[in-house]
Amino acid sequence: MPSASPTILVAGATGGIGLAVCHRLAKAGNSLLLAARDAGRLQSLCAELSNTCPGTFSWISVDMTRDDSVKKFAEELSARNLVLDGAVLMPPQEPPTNDPLPSSERWREILQNSFVGPLSLLKAAMARMQPDPAQGRRAKIVIISGISSAQVMGHYASSNVIRCAWLAEAKTLAFAFGEQGIHVNTLSLGGTLTPGYTASLEKRAAVAGMTLAQRVNEETSNIPLRKYGSPDEVAAAVEGLLSAFSDHMTGLNILHDGGFTRSY
Repeated sequence: MPSASPTILVAGATGGIGLAVCHRLAKAGNSLLLAARDAGRLQSLCAELSNTCPGTFSWISVDMTRDDSVKKFAEELSARNLVLDGAVLMPPQEPPTNDPLPSSERWREILQNSFVGPLSLLKAAMARMQPDPAQGRRAKIVIISGISSAQVMGHYASSNVIRCAWLAEAKTLAFAFGEQGIHVNTLSLGGTLTPGYTASLEKRAAVAGMTLAQRVNEETSNIPLRKYGSPDEVAAAVEGLLSAFSDHMTGLNILHDGGFTRSY
């Protein structure tokens, strides 16, 4: 039978979306292993969740961009003998750029930071999963990507490539590990009102001499739902992909963009 209190790894736990995901999953009764770079913020978040939610919460500090840090994370994960029922991976994202041909050195840095390092962390997490489909025990992986995975974006030249790489990797993992009961899906986000994105909106509004609401209305005029997403909405989608809802779903790229992407 499935575990009464699944244990989920949330990598990138202290970011705007990560915080929403952690709170949502914790309130639903999951136990969480939190991972991010800042040990102090991880410790505070664990304490906060422990005071308000029923699960068990622990943390491991890790820098996904550094091989040595990911190696220590894997060793610590093994030493704790934790069994993971799922993982939410939020790879570090590259800032917007119009440069389609960065230098070879820059490409190596981008690939290490946004793909190679995070994939090593995911490999370590998968090693701690023990699904048993015959007994109703499945392991769910959700990789957070972006809509440039499905539709090229002019100001996200590097991310266009990296996010497509994550889709291909998710498809590959889904094919390779599906029979074992490991599900791998990607959730590709459009504009999402994290604190950082909201701050950038406020700056653009100020430059244009507009209120924040006016700027948001202008920027979302080409989105069918006429709004940006919220971290809480992302967290709800992540919770669904970790639940029985996705028991017959793997290798999918779910667009969370208010209908912005026009491709079939």
